[in-house]
Amino acid sequence: MKILKINHLGIAVQSIEQGRKFWSDVLGLEFAGAETVEEQKVTTAFFPVGESEVELLESTAADGPVAKFIEKKGEGFQHVAFQVENIAEALEELKEKGIKLIDETPRIGAGGAKIAFLHPKATGGILVELCERG
Repeated sequence: MKILKINHLGIAVQSIEQGRKFWSDVLGLEFAGAETVEEQKVTTAFFPVGESEVELLESTAADGPVAKFIEKKGEGFQHVAFQVENIAEALEELKEKGIKLIDETPRIGAGGAKIAFLHPKATGGILVELCERG
């Protein structure tokens, strides 16, 4: 598996508009836009930082994964996403190593990226996302 870079850090928020005040107004990061990913019951907003981004995640449904995360842990750091060269090969390698996966095969995430999540029980408690961008 070849990890190219940290693609983004995911931050769970109750409100992107409220979160945006800190990331843009206080830190001065450029707001690159928002996108709703219906399948994942989430709206995302990206703030580029060098070659990586901060991604704010706002749930669009009370039973969505981000809403459940906030209910258990409150707002804050939710996941780290690593950009990989070939996500299918990366998942196969992780399966061979016995790593528990949330996604056995990639799905489509924000910006059309192929994404897959590793289970936090296999990563020391951190939700890890792999992503491949076209």
